[in-house]
Amino acid sequence: MNFADTLHTNPIFDLIAQQAAELGDVQAYVIGGYVRDLILKRPSKDIDIVCLGSGIALAEAVGKAAGVPVAVFKNFGTAMLRIDRNGELDSEVEFVGARKESYRAESRKPIVEDGTLEDDQNRRDFTINAMGISLNKHDFGSLLDPFGGLEDLRKKTIRTPLNPDITFSDDPLRMMRAIRFASQLSFDIEADTFDAIVRMKDRITIVSQERILDELNKIILSPKPSYGFKLLLYSGLLDVIFPELVLLKGVQTIENKGHKDNFFHTLQVLDNITAQSPGFGSDDLWLRWAALLHDIAKPATKRFDQKVGWTFHGHEELGARQVPAIFRRMKLPLNEKMRFVQKLVRLHLRPIALVKEQITDSALRRLLFDAGEDLEALMTLCRADITSKNYERVKKHLANFDRVERKLQDLEERDKLRKFQPVVTGEMIMETFGLKPSKEVGQIKVTIREAILDGKIANTMADAYPFMLEEGQKLGLKPVKINSENQE
Repeated sequence: MNFADTLHTNPIFDLIAQQAAELGDVQAYVIGGYVRDLILKRPSKDIDIVCLGSGIALAEAVGKAAGVPVAVFKNFGTAMLRIDRNGELDSEVEFVGARKESYRAESRKPIVEDGTLEDDQNRRDFTINAMGISLNKHDFGSLLDPFGGLEDLRKKTIRTPLNPDITFSDDPLRMMRAIRFASQLSFDIEADTFDAIVRMKDRITIVSQERILDELNKIILSPKPSYGFKLLLYSGLLDVIFPELVLLKGVQTIENKGHKDNFFHTLQVLDNITAQSPGFGSDDLWLRWAALLHDIAKPATKRFDQKVGWTFHGHEELGARQVPAIFRRMKLPLNEKMRFVQKLVRLHLRPIALVKEQITDSALRRLLFDAGEDLEALMTLCRADITSKNYERVKKHLANFDRVERKLQDLEERDKLRKFQPVVTGEMIMETFGLKPSKEVGQIKVTIREAILDGKIANTMADAYPFMLEEGQKLGLKPVKINSENQE
Protein backbone atom coordinates (compact mmCIF):
# COMPACT_ATOMS: atom_id res chain seq x y z
CA MET A 1 0.00 0.00 0.00
CA ASN A 2 1.38 3.41 -0.99
CA PHE A 3 0.27 6.81 0.29
CA ALA A 4 2.51 9.00 -1.87
CA ASP A 5 -0.36 10.84 -3.58
CA THR A 6 -2.03 11.56 -0.23
CA LEU A 7 1.20 12.80 1.37
CA HIS A 8 1.93 15.10 -1.58
CA THR A 9 -1.27 17.03 -0.76
CA ASN A 10 0.44 18.32 2.40
CA PRO A 11 3.63 20.29 1.55
CA ILE A 12 5.22 19.51 4.92
CA PHE A 13 5.95 15.89 3.92
CA ASP A 14 7.76 16.85 0.72
CA LEU A 15 9.75 19.43 2.70
CA ILE A 16 10.75 16.85 5.33
CA ALA A 17 11.77 14.38 2.61
CA GLN A 18 13.84 17.04 0.84
CA GLN A 19 15.66 18.15 4.02
CA ALA A 20 16.29 14.54 5.09
CA ALA A 21 17.93 13.86 1.73
CA GLU A 22 20.05 17.02 1.94
CA LEU A 23 21.31 16.02 5.39
CA GLY A 24 22.96 12.98 3.84
CA ASP A 25 20.07 10.69 2.94
CA VAL A 26 18.77 10.53 6.52
CA GLN A 27 15.98 7.97 6.65
CA ALA A 28 12.74 9.56 7.86
CA TYR A 29 9.26 8.18 8.47
CA VAL A 30 5.87 9.50 9.60
CA ILE A 31 4.72 7.08 12.26
CA GLY A 32 2.02 6.40 14.83
CA GLY A 33 -1.33 8.13 15.24
CA TYR A 34 -1.15 10.22 12.08
CA VAL A 35 -0.78 7.07 9.96
CA ARG A 36 -3.65 5.40 11.81
CA ASP A 37 -5.94 8.40 11.30
CA LEU A 38 -4.89 8.77 7.66
CA ILE A 39 -6.06 5.21 6.96
CA LEU A 40 -9.25 5.75 8.97
CA LYS A 41 -9.83 9.05 7.13
CA ARG A 42 -9.94 10.92 10.44
CA PRO A 43 -8.60 14.49 10.62
CA SER A 44 -5.29 14.79 12.49
CA LYS A 45 -2.97 17.73 13.05
CA ASP A 46 -0.35 15.89 15.13
CA ILE A 47 2.45 14.46 13.00
CA ASP A 48 5.22 12.33 14.51
CA ILE A 49 8.41 11.98 12.48
CA VAL A 50 11.03 9.34 13.33
CA CYS A 51 14.43 9.43 11.69
CA LEU A 52 17.57 7.33 11.88
CA GLY A 53 19.84 9.95 13.36
CA SER A 54 19.21 13.27 15.09
CA GLY A 55 15.57 14.28 15.16
CA ILE A 56 16.60 17.73 16.40
CA ALA A 57 18.94 18.30 13.41
CA LEU A 58 16.20 17.31 10.95
CA ALA A 59 13.65 19.54 12.70
CA GLU A 60 16.00 22.53 12.58
CA ALA A 61 16.64 21.98 8.87
CA VAL A 62 12.90 21.76 8.15
CA GLY A 63 12.16 24.78 10.34
CA LYS A 64 14.78 26.86 8.55
CA ALA A 65 13.45 25.85 5.13
CA ALA A 66 9.85 26.56 6.18
CA GLY A 67 10.74 29.81 7.93
CA VAL A 68 9.17 28.76 11.23
CA PRO A 69 10.69 28.57 14.72
CA VAL A 70 11.62 25.20 16.22
CA ALA A 71 11.14 24.27 19.89
CA VAL A 72 13.96 21.97 21.01
CA PHE A 73 13.76 19.64 24.02
CA LYS A 74 17.32 18.40 24.37
CA ASN A 75 16.61 16.31 27.50
CA PHE A 76 14.16 14.22 25.48
CA GLY A 77 16.00 14.37 22.17
CA THR A 78 12.94 15.83 20.47
CA ALA A 79 12.01 18.99 18.61
CA MET A 80 8.70 20.44 17.47
CA LEU A 81 7.52 22.97 14.93
CA ARG A 82 4.13 24.38 14.10
CA ILE A 83 2.77 24.93 10.59
CA ASP A 84 -0.03 27.48 10.20
CA ARG A 85 -2.30 28.12 7.26
CA ASN A 86 -4.40 31.28 7.02
CA GLY A 87 -3.58 32.12 10.63
CA GLU A 88 -4.82 28.77 11.98
CA LEU A 89 -2.96 25.66 13.10
CA ASP A 90 -2.55 23.27 10.20
CA SER A 91 -0.21 20.76 11.82
CA GLU A 92 2.15 20.29 14.74
CA VAL A 93 5.17 18.20 13.78
CA GLU A 94 7.36 16.43 16.35
CA PHE A 95 10.76 15.00 15.37
CA VAL A 96 12.66 12.31 17.25
CA GLY A 97 15.48 9.93 16.47
CA ALA A 98 14.58 6.22 16.39
CA ARG A 99 15.10 4.71 19.82
CA LYS A 100 14.64 1.65 21.94
CA GLU A 101 13.43 1.66 25.52
CA SER A 102 13.83 -0.43 28.65
CA TYR A 103 11.93 -0.08 31.91
CA ARG A 104 12.34 -0.63 35.64
CA ALA A 105 9.52 -2.26 37.58
CA GLU A 106 8.88 0.72 39.85
CA SER A 107 8.69 3.36 37.11
CA ARG A 108 7.04 3.99 33.75
CA LYS A 109 9.89 6.30 32.72
CA PRO A 110 12.03 4.41 30.19
CA ILE A 111 15.79 4.18 29.81
CA VAL A 112 16.22 5.42 26.24
CA GLU A 113 18.93 4.45 23.76
CA ASP A 114 19.43 5.09 20.04
CA GLY A 115 17.85 2.35 18.01
CA THR A 116 16.65 1.17 14.63
CA LEU A 117 13.24 1.76 13.06
CA GLU A 118 12.34 -1.76 14.15
CA ASP A 119 13.28 -0.90 17.76
CA ASP A 120 11.11 2.21 17.55
CA GLN A 121 8.11 0.32 16.23
CA ASN A 122 8.58 -2.39 18.88
CA ARG A 123 8.16 0.17 21.67
CA ARG A 124 4.78 1.40 20.37
CA ASP A 125 1.69 0.71 22.45
CA PHE A 126 -0.65 -0.89 19.87
CA THR A 127 -0.36 -2.37 16.41
CA ILE A 128 -2.58 0.38 14.95
CA ASN A 129 -0.11 2.95 16.31
CA ALA A 130 3.03 1.14 15.15
CA MET A 131 2.59 1.66 11.43
CA GLY A 132 4.91 3.98 9.54
CA ILE A 133 5.06 5.58 6.11
CA SER A 134 8.40 6.16 4.41
CA LEU A 135 9.45 9.68 3.46
CA ASN A 136 12.57 8.42 1.67
CA LYS A 137 13.16 9.03 -2.02
CA HIS A 138 13.38 5.38 -3.08
CA ASP A 139 10.08 4.29 -1.45
CA PHE A 140 8.25 7.53 -0.60
CA GLY A 141 4.72 6.79 0.66
CA SER A 142 5.27 3.06 1.30
CA LEU A 143 3.55 1.59 4.37
CA LEU A 144 5.67 -0.21 6.96
CA ASP A 145 3.42 -2.46 9.03
CA PRO A 146 5.42 -5.12 10.90
CA PHE A 147 2.65 -6.12 13.33
CA GLY A 148 -0.45 -6.25 11.14
CA GLY A 149 -1.88 -2.90 12.24
CA LEU A 150 -3.70 -2.46 8.93
CA GLU A 151 -5.54 -5.74 9.41
CA ASP A 152 -6.37 -4.77 13.01
CA LEU A 153 -7.83 -1.49 11.73
CA ARG A 154 -9.95 -3.51 9.32
CA LYS A 155 -11.09 -5.82 12.13
CA LYS A 156 -11.53 -2.85 14.51
CA THR A 157 -9.21 -4.42 17.09
CA ILE A 158 -6.90 -2.97 19.74
CA ARG A 159 -3.88 -5.25 20.20
CA THR A 160 -0.37 -4.81 21.54
CA PRO A 161 2.52 -5.42 19.13
CA LEU A 162 4.46 -7.48 21.69
CA ASN A 163 3.45 -9.58 24.72
CA PRO A 164 0.72 -7.48 26.40
CA ASP A 165 2.02 -8.31 29.90
CA ILE A 166 5.33 -6.73 28.98
CA THR A 167 3.70 -3.78 27.19
CA PHE A 168 1.45 -2.93 30.16
CA SER A 169 4.05 -3.66 32.81
CA ASP A 170 6.51 -1.32 31.07
CA ASP A 171 3.99 1.51 30.86
CA PRO A 172 0.72 0.87 32.74
CA LEU A 173 -0.87 4.00 31.28
CA ARG A 174 -1.21 1.97 28.09
CA MET A 175 -4.06 0.07 29.77
CA MET A 176 -6.04 3.31 29.99
CA ARG A 177 -5.01 4.18 26.45
CA ALA A 178 -6.28 0.82 25.17
CA ILE A 179 -9.70 1.54 26.63
CA ARG A 180 -9.60 5.15 25.46
CA PHE A 181 -8.87 4.12 21.85
CA ALA A 182 -11.57 1.44 22.00
CA SER A 183 -14.06 4.04 23.25
CA GLN A 184 -13.05 6.72 20.75
CA LEU A 185 -12.95 4.40 17.72
CA SER A 186 -15.66 1.88 18.75
CA PHE A 187 -13.06 -0.91 18.51
CA ASP A 188 -12.83 -4.18 20.44
CA ILE A 189 -9.84 -4.97 22.64
CA GLU A 190 -8.31 -8.29 21.57
CA ALA A 191 -8.92 -11.03 24.19
CA ASP A 192 -5.29 -11.62 25.26
CA THR A 193 -4.71 -7.87 25.46
CA PHE A 194 -7.81 -7.36 27.63
CA ASP A 195 -6.91 -10.31 29.88
CA ALA A 196 -3.51 -8.70 30.44
CA ILE A 197 -5.24 -5.47 31.55
CA VAL A 198 -7.23 -7.50 34.09
CA ARG A 199 -4.03 -9.08 35.39
CA MET A 200 -2.00 -5.88 35.41
CA LYS A 201 -4.67 -3.42 36.63
CA ASP A 202 -2.95 -2.66 39.94
CA ARG A 203 0.13 -1.43 38.06
CA ILE A 204 -1.88 1.70 37.21
CA THR A 205 -1.06 3.00 40.70
CA ILE A 206 2.49 3.93 39.59
CA VAL A 207 1.06 6.35 37.00
CA SER A 208 0.52 9.98 37.99
CA GLN A 209 -3.08 11.04 38.60
CA GLU A 210 -2.71 13.78 35.99
CA ARG A 211 -1.95 11.25 33.22
CA ILE A 212 -4.81 8.99 34.34
CA LEU A 213 -7.18 11.96 34.34
CA ASP A 214 -6.14 12.97 30.83
CA GLU A 215 -7.11 9.53 29.50
CA LEU A 216 -10.31 9.47 31.58
CA ASN A 217 -11.41 12.83 30.18
CA LYS A 218 -10.84 11.54 26.64
CA ILE A 219 -13.06 8.54 27.44
CA ILE A 220 -15.73 10.89 28.82
CA LEU A 221 -15.57 12.93 25.60
CA SER A 222 -15.71 9.88 23.31
CA PRO A 223 -18.77 9.31 21.06
CA LYS A 224 -20.25 6.68 23.41
CA PRO A 225 -18.51 7.03 26.78
CA SER A 226 -20.53 4.24 28.40
CA TYR A 227 -18.53 1.73 26.35
CA GLY A 228 -15.27 2.98 27.79
CA PHE A 229 -16.59 2.94 31.33
CA LYS A 230 -17.88 -0.62 30.95
CA LEU A 231 -14.41 -1.68 29.81
CA LEU A 232 -12.93 0.13 32.83
CA LEU A 233 -15.41 -1.70 35.07
CA TYR A 234 -14.94 -5.19 33.67
CA SER A 235 -11.15 -4.85 33.58
CA GLY A 236 -11.07 -3.85 37.26
CA LEU A 237 -9.36 -0.53 36.51
CA LEU A 238 -12.40 1.44 37.64
CA ASP A 239 -12.14 0.01 41.16
CA VAL A 240 -8.62 1.41 41.34
CA ILE A 241 -9.08 4.83 39.73
CA PHE A 242 -12.72 5.72 40.56
CA PRO A 243 -14.09 3.55 43.40
CA GLU A 244 -16.97 5.96 44.16
CA LEU A 245 -18.48 5.20 40.78
CA VAL A 246 -18.26 1.43 41.26
CA LEU A 247 -20.32 1.74 44.47
CA LEU A 248 -23.30 2.70 42.31
CA LYS A 249 -23.37 -0.75 40.73
CA GLY A 250 -25.82 -3.43 41.77
CA VAL A 251 -29.49 -3.90 42.55
CA GLN A 252 -30.79 -4.73 46.01
CA THR A 253 -34.21 -6.34 46.45
CA ILE A 254 -36.33 -6.46 49.62
CA GLU A 255 -39.93 -7.72 49.69
CA ASN A 256 -39.82 -8.08 45.90
CA LYS A 257 -39.00 -4.39 45.55
CA GLY A 258 -35.76 -3.50 43.78
CA HIS A 259 -34.22 -0.27 42.60
CA LYS A 260 -32.53 0.35 39.24
CA ASP A 261 -28.80 -0.21 38.86
CA ASN A 262 -27.54 3.32 39.39
CA PHE A 263 -24.19 2.62 37.73
CA PHE A 264 -25.70 1.65 34.39
CA HIS A 265 -28.32 4.39 34.77
CA THR A 266 -25.48 6.91 35.18
CA LEU A 267 -23.79 5.60 32.02
CA GLN A 268 -27.05 5.97 30.12
CA VAL A 269 -27.38 9.57 31.33
CA LEU A 270 -23.81 10.21 30.19
CA ASP A 271 -24.59 8.78 26.75
CA ASN A 272 -27.79 10.86 26.58
CA ILE A 273 -25.78 14.00 27.36
CA THR A 274 -23.34 13.07 24.61
CA ALA A 275 -26.19 12.63 22.12
CA GLN A 276 -27.55 16.09 23.01
CA SER A 277 -24.12 17.72 23.15
CA PRO A 278 -21.92 15.87 20.65
CA GLY A 279 -19.07 18.40 20.42
CA PHE A 280 -15.65 18.09 22.00
CA GLY A 281 -15.27 21.43 23.79
CA SER A 282 -14.55 22.08 27.44
CA ASP A 283 -18.20 22.97 28.16
CA ASP A 284 -19.19 19.48 27.03
CA LEU A 285 -16.60 17.95 29.36
CA TRP A 286 -17.98 19.60 32.51
CA LEU A 287 -21.59 18.89 31.59
CA ARG A 288 -20.59 15.24 31.15
CA TRP A 289 -18.81 15.26 34.52
CA ALA A 290 -22.07 16.52 36.05
CA ALA A 291 -23.87 13.58 34.42
CA LEU A 292 -21.26 11.19 35.79
CA LEU A 293 -21.61 12.53 39.34
CA HIS A 294 -25.29 13.45 39.53
CA ASP A 295 -26.25 10.32 41.51
CA ILE A 296 -22.88 9.72 43.17
CA ALA A 297 -24.36 9.92 46.70
CA LYS A 298 -27.14 7.38 46.12
CA PRO A 299 -25.24 4.52 47.84
CA ALA A 300 -24.86 6.64 50.99
CA THR A 301 -28.51 7.73 51.02
CA LYS A 302 -30.18 4.44 50.05
CA ARG A 303 -32.97 3.43 52.44
CA PHE A 304 -35.83 0.91 52.25
CA ASP A 305 -39.32 2.03 53.17
CA GLN A 306 -41.97 -0.69 53.40
CA LYS A 307 -44.63 1.58 51.89
CA VAL A 308 -42.76 3.23 49.03
CA GLY A 309 -39.79 0.93 48.52
CA TRP A 310 -36.28 2.28 47.96
CA THR A 311 -35.53 5.94 48.56
CA PHE A 312 -32.46 8.12 48.08
CA HIS A 313 -33.58 11.23 49.92
CA GLY A 314 -31.05 14.03 49.92
CA HIS A 315 -28.65 12.37 47.48
CA GLU A 316 -28.49 15.56 45.39
CA GLU A 317 -27.32 17.68 48.35
CA LEU A 318 -24.89 15.09 49.69
CA GLY A 319 -23.60 14.50 46.15
CA ALA A 320 -22.92 18.22 45.74
CA ARG A 321 -20.95 18.19 48.98
CA GLN A 322 -18.89 15.22 47.70
CA VAL A 323 -17.92 16.93 44.44
CA PRO A 324 -15.01 19.02 45.84
CA ALA A 325 -13.38 15.97 47.47
CA ILE A 326 -13.69 13.95 44.24
CA PHE A 327 -12.30 16.81 42.16
CA ARG A 328 -9.40 17.24 44.58
CA ARG A 329 -8.48 13.54 44.54
CA MET A 330 -8.85 13.23 40.78
CA LYS A 331 -6.73 16.39 40.25
CA LEU A 332 -9.62 18.12 38.51
CA PRO A 333 -9.71 21.94 38.66
CA LEU A 334 -11.02 23.41 41.92
CA ASN A 335 -12.46 26.49 40.24
CA GLU A 336 -15.60 27.61 38.43
CA LYS A 337 -15.66 24.28 36.55
CA MET A 338 -16.02 22.41 39.83
CA ARG A 339 -18.67 24.87 41.02
CA PHE A 340 -20.60 24.35 37.77
CA VAL A 341 -20.62 20.56 38.28
CA GLN A 342 -21.51 20.99 41.95
CA LYS A 343 -24.42 23.28 41.08
CA LEU A 344 -25.86 20.86 38.53
CA VAL A 345 -25.55 17.90 40.92
CA ARG A 346 -27.32 19.91 43.63
CA LEU A 347 -30.14 21.12 41.37
CA HIS A 348 -30.71 18.12 39.09
CA LEU A 349 -33.97 17.09 40.82
CA ARG A 350 -35.45 20.58 41.00
CA PRO A 351 -36.96 20.81 37.49
CA ILE A 352 -38.54 17.37 37.97
CA ALA A 353 -40.55 18.78 40.86
CA LEU A 354 -41.93 21.48 38.54
CA VAL A 355 -43.61 19.25 35.97
CA LYS A 356 -47.00 19.43 37.67
CA GLU A 357 -49.83 21.29 35.94
CA GLN A 358 -49.92 24.02 38.58
CA ILE A 359 -46.47 25.54 38.82
CA THR A 360 -46.20 28.63 40.99
CA ASP A 361 -44.22 31.62 39.76
CA SER A 362 -42.42 31.55 43.10
CA ALA A 363 -41.02 28.07 42.46
CA LEU A 364 -40.01 29.05 38.93
CA ARG A 365 -38.33 32.24 40.19
CA ARG A 366 -36.30 30.25 42.70
CA LEU A 367 -35.10 27.83 40.03
CA LEU A 368 -34.16 30.72 37.75
CA PHE A 369 -32.32 32.42 40.58
CA ASP A 370 -30.49 29.29 41.73
CA ALA A 371 -29.56 28.06 38.23
CA GLY A 372 -28.72 31.48 36.82
CA GLU A 373 -26.63 31.30 33.64
CA ASP A 374 -26.47 27.48 33.89
CA LEU A 375 -30.20 26.89 33.40
CA GLU A 376 -29.82 25.44 29.87
CA ALA A 377 -27.13 23.04 31.07
CA LEU A 378 -29.33 21.99 34.01
CA MET A 379 -32.30 21.31 31.75
CA THR A 380 -30.06 19.31 29.39
CA LEU A 381 -28.96 17.16 32.33
CA CYS A 382 -32.55 16.70 33.49
CA ARG A 383 -33.65 15.56 30.05
CA ALA A 384 -30.73 13.14 29.90
CA ASP A 385 -31.74 11.78 33.32
CA ILE A 386 -34.89 10.24 31.81
CA THR A 387 -33.76 6.69 31.12
CA SER A 388 -36.95 4.65 31.21
CA LYS A 389 -37.28 1.84 28.62
CA ASN A 390 -40.94 2.84 28.30
CA TYR A 391 -40.97 5.15 25.27
CA GLU A 392 -44.37 6.66 26.12
CA ARG A 393 -43.19 7.50 29.63
CA VAL A 394 -40.06 9.18 28.27
CA LYS A 395 -42.16 11.10 25.75
CA LYS A 396 -44.49 12.30 28.51
CA HIS A 397 -41.62 13.46 30.75
CA LEU A 398 -39.95 15.32 27.89
CA ALA A 399 -43.25 17.07 27.09
CA ASN A 400 -43.49 18.11 30.74
CA PHE A 401 -40.00 19.58 30.57
CA ASP A 402 -40.99 21.46 27.41
CA ARG A 403 -43.83 23.05 29.35
CA VAL A 404 -41.56 23.97 32.26
CA GLU A 405 -39.03 25.54 29.90
CA ARG A 406 -41.71 27.65 28.23
CA LYS A 407 -42.91 28.92 31.61
CA LEU A 408 -39.32 29.65 32.68
CA GLN A 409 -38.73 31.55 29.46
CA ASP A 410 -41.88 33.64 29.91
CA LEU A 411 -41.02 34.45 33.53
CA GLU A 412 -37.39 35.28 32.66
CA GLU A 413 -38.55 37.74 30.02
CA ARG A 414 -40.75 39.46 32.62
CA ASP A 415 -38.50 39.38 35.68
CA LYS A 416 -34.95 39.20 34.24
CA LEU A 417 -33.94 36.83 37.04
CA ARG A 418 -31.05 35.11 35.27
CA LYS A 419 -28.62 37.73 36.59
CA PHE A 420 -30.82 38.59 39.52
CA GLN A 421 -29.46 40.82 42.27
CA PRO A 422 -31.75 42.64 44.73
CA VAL A 423 -31.68 46.40 44.13
CA VAL A 424 -31.07 46.96 47.85
CA THR A 425 -27.44 46.14 48.64
CA GLY A 426 -25.69 45.33 51.90
CA GLU A 427 -23.90 48.69 51.73
CA MET A 428 -27.24 50.47 51.46
CA ILE A 429 -28.59 48.60 54.51
CA MET A 430 -25.49 49.48 56.58
CA GLU A 431 -25.66 53.13 55.52
CA THR A 432 -29.37 53.41 56.27
CA PHE A 433 -29.17 51.90 59.75
CA GLY A 434 -25.63 52.95 60.67
CA LEU A 435 -24.44 49.34 60.87
CA LYS A 436 -21.15 47.56 60.31
CA PRO A 437 -21.09 44.11 58.65
CA SER A 438 -23.25 41.99 60.95
CA LYS A 439 -25.85 39.27 61.27
CA GLU A 440 -28.64 41.83 61.00
CA VAL A 441 -27.42 43.07 57.63
CA GLY A 442 -27.40 39.51 56.25
CA GLN A 443 -30.82 38.83 57.73
CA ILE A 444 -32.38 41.85 56.04
CA LYS A 445 -30.72 41.01 52.70
CA VAL A 446 -32.10 37.46 52.78
CA THR A 447 -35.59 38.66 53.71
CA ILE A 448 -35.63 41.12 50.81
CA ARG A 449 -34.39 38.48 48.40
CA GLU A 450 -37.02 35.96 49.54
CA ALA A 451 -39.79 38.55 49.26
CA ILE A 452 -38.78 39.32 45.66
CA LEU A 453 -38.58 35.63 44.74
CA ASP A 454 -41.98 34.98 46.34
CA GLY A 455 -43.47 37.82 44.31
CA LYS A 456 -44.43 39.84 47.41
CA ILE A 457 -42.52 42.88 46.16
CA ALA A 458 -41.01 43.86 42.84
CA ASN A 459 -37.27 44.13 42.45
CA THR A 460 -37.50 47.90 42.27
CA MET A 461 -36.26 50.57 44.65
CA ALA A 462 -39.80 51.87 45.03
CA ASP A 463 -40.90 48.50 46.53
CA ALA A 464 -37.71 47.20 48.10
CA TYR A 465 -36.51 50.29 49.99
CA PRO A 466 -39.64 50.75 52.13
CA PHE A 467 -39.69 46.97 52.70
CA MET A 468 -36.11 47.21 53.98
CA LEU A 469 -37.11 49.95 56.43
CA GLU A 470 -39.97 47.80 57.75
CA GLU A 471 -37.72 44.77 58.20
CA GLY A 472 -35.15 46.88 60.02
CA GLN A 473 -37.78 48.16 62.41
CA LYS A 474 -38.86 44.58 63.17
CA LEU A 475 -35.29 43.96 64.34
CA GLY A 476 -35.34 47.05 66.53
CA LEU A 477 -33.19 49.10 64.15
CA LYS A 478 -33.73 52.79 63.56
CA PRO A 479 -32.67 54.48 60.34
CA VAL A 480 -29.97 57.10 60.73
CA LYS A 481 -30.31 58.20 57.13
CA ILE A 482 -33.31 57.97 54.83
CA ASN A 483 -32.87 58.69 51.15
CA SER A 484 -36.18 60.03 49.94
CA GLU A 485 -35.20 59.42 46.32
CA ASN A 486 -35.13 55.69 47.01
CA GLN A 487 -38.78 55.71 48.02
CA GLU A 488 -40.07 57.39 44.91
